[in-house]
Amino acid sequence: MSHPRTAVAPATPAEPALPAARAHVPPGVILAIACVANFMVIIDTSIVNVALPAMKAALGLSAAGQQWVVDAYLITFGGFLLLAARAGDLFGRKGVFQAGLTVFTAASLAGGLARDPWLLIAARVLQGIGAAALASSSLSLITASHPEGPARTRALSLWAAVGSSAGAVGVVLGGLLTTGLSWRYVLFINVPIGVALLAAAAASLVPSPTGRDGARLDLPGALTVTAGVSALVFAVSQATSQGWGAASVLAALAAAVILLAAFGLIEARSAAPLVPLGILRRRSLAVGNTLMACLGVVMTSGFFFLSLYFQQILGYSALRSGAAIVPMTVLLAAGPLVAKRLLPRFGPRFLTLAGGILTTAGMAWMSLLPDHSDYPARVLGPMLVTAAGIGLMLLPLAASATAGIEPRYAGLASGLFNTARQLGGALGLAALVTIAATATRHSQLASPAAATVHGYRIALLSCAAVSLAAVLIALLLPKGRTS
Repeated sequence: MSHPRTAVAPATPAEPALPAARAHVPPGVILAIACVANFMVIIDTSIVNVALPAMKAALGLSAAGQQWVVDAYLITFGGFLLLAARAGDLFGRKGVFQAGLTVFTAASLAGGLARDPWLLIAARVLQGIGAAALASSSLSLITASHPEGPARTRALSLWAAVGSSAGAVGVVLGGLLTTGLSWRYVLFINVPIGVALLAAAAASLVPSPTGRDGARLDLPGALTVTAGVSALVFAVSQATSQGWGAASVLAALAAAVILLAAFGLIEARSAAPLVPLGILRRRSLAVGNTLMACLGVVMTSGFFFLSLYFQQILGYSALRSGAAIVPMTVLLAAGPLVAKRLLPRFGPRFLTLAGGILTTAGMAWMSLLPDHSDYPARVLGPMLVTAAGIGLMLLPLAASATAGIEPRYAGLASGLFNTARQLGGALGLAALVTIAATATRHSQLASPAAATVHGYRIALLSCAAVSLAAVLIALLLPKGRTS
């Protein structure tokens, strides 16, 4: 039998679901708040990318500074997810959501007003911290306000549809705002949305009980996991430019290993752990999060290499590159809505397997990218197949990772799910960038463009291998249907 301090007991009538909304507020309002918040934090992982040249010209950003505009957000976003998630469980979802939204909105305003590179990077650091609180709270708001069954499935399908399309929308919107207005508006756009969300949250959300049963935040665990995950994301982000053998990368990796090992020891011995180890023994949660990490690799790397391919090989502008990805975005958004109808009939295991097979086929097909412009015949098809597969997987994975989790751990389950996606994307992208660069360097092709495309092909084929591994892992999901 599991130790009582670390096991996660089944939900009982003694622990009812904690309401997320005021009595007069319909669940649809909470769903809208959660979806918009999720959209904001994911779009900010990509919207600044196309604005980097304009930022460089306006602020005199160095090459390292441009990378830090992106990495500062990703490092703090990934590093603070678990801490923010558990804080929401212990101190109230509403308070953590509002605090995260306030920080995110204020940091967006500060970044848009920045006149020096260090101010912009500092604003991105704060944005990442606010995003961690928003990302973890948005999913837990849905699970708290929608009981398991058809209502939650419908809500999760919309949440997944919004999140899956946000990265691609960021590329398009970033190009439009930078071209039509200024790079500053890729940050300013968050301000009115954030203010509106703050008003909606104040009027709609109800504070959840805090400090129940004497629960307190596991500070040693929080500090070690936050520092450990941040060090890991930092190492991976730097490896893409400095190489895996760089002293800073190796030092960060060593620090991550030590800190995360210390976190495991702390959690095993803590009376009130940040992550009760018993929750990781739930098969659907463990497998769902592993699959989400694999999907993070495929989604992040796929968008990255496609963006480079369109701009550096085909010579597309940032705006045209975004437009080329729009069909993929549409299918990514539609996939969870289709999966919503299929999930009660076929269950999460079948849909995950079907989606994984489609994704694997699409990525393998995409690895045949031509080194010349042939978008309609040889690029659009694999993009659509890949998007259809990913879209089918997102909802069943979210349902699996949150199924059977009692309300007091809703935030933690959300944090684990989002952390898996972030870490999978960061680790996978760094590894695949290295693979692509190595393949390009050793290519025997005379044309630089052809050699570069060869590197992209090898990286995309590696994505297909990760997707195939996900199909095999999906066989471990529990059988059965979702009501």
